Amino acid sequence: MRNWKIPPKNSTVARYIDCYWFLEKTQGDFGPSHPKLNPDPAGHLILSKPRQYYQYEQESGSTLGQGSHLILPHCKTISMDHSQPFLVLGIKFQVGAFYSLKLPIPHPLLDQVISINVEELFQLDTFNEEKILATTIAQPELCRDVFDKILNGFLSEIDEDKHSELVRNVLAVFPETPLSKMGAKLSCSQRTIERSFLRVTGITLKQYHTMERLEAMFDYLHKIDQNQINWADIAVQFGFSDQPHLVRHMKSSIGSTPGKYARQRDLSIDVYGNFE
Repeated sequence: MRNWKIPPKNSTVARYIDCYWFLEKTQGDFGPSHPKLNPDPAGHLILSKPRQYYQYEQESGSTLGQGSHLILPHCKTISMDHSQPFLVLGIKFQVGAFYSLKLPIPHPLLDQVISINVEELFQLDTFNEEKILATTIAQPELCRDVFDKILNGFLSEIDEDKHSELVRNVLAVFPETPLSKMGAKLSCSQRTIERSFLRVTGITLKQYHTMERLEAMFDYLHKIDQNQINWADIAVQFGFSDQPHLVRHMKSSIGSTPGKYARQRDLSIDVYGNFE
């Protein structure tokens, strides 16, 4: 199994793109065949060979297809069919970026997996996924430079409005600034912040805060053994009021109790790591 993750180098691109990442699973690699993506306030563009199969399971049902596709921000886990070898290149967008990109998808831009034509999305005359995948498998810097160049012109023409600008300012001071003090920090009302954040991202600030805490917690948990986990301590460490509070959030967001999760370790971060 090979993987890597690298941020954009171009400053214009970095306003909208968090990182580029690569993942390859071969016939000899072992692990859960249906790992889960934990809740994520950001979206990902998945680039793959045109005939490469994908399948995702959500509460709303199954999504099947072939080739490149978008995974929109999601509030619940998404189960992926990784039973067969695959090779994908991912582009992780910044939180709220899809709002500024004006994608031809009805709001809210949430909880969907959508087939995408990359040439149309990036306004390219030609785009060969197989060629790009073949040349960037082991060369993260080359991949970054290629996509920085592709995205620079496309992203530089985007016009942000007052809502997206405010959300960018919110994210810049989070999590150092508590949600209750965000209005005073940014010199506007808390209600204005909440309304703009929901409009741009499709989720509330509270939901975003919870997703970020869970992400940090799962990043920590995948590095330690099951017998090292003390859930009461974990709850306090990651900002939950107590262990029952954490249990409720885990059951709601990933569909598992802490004990069941610790036994299964079936989130994608447990299977593939954090690409560090």
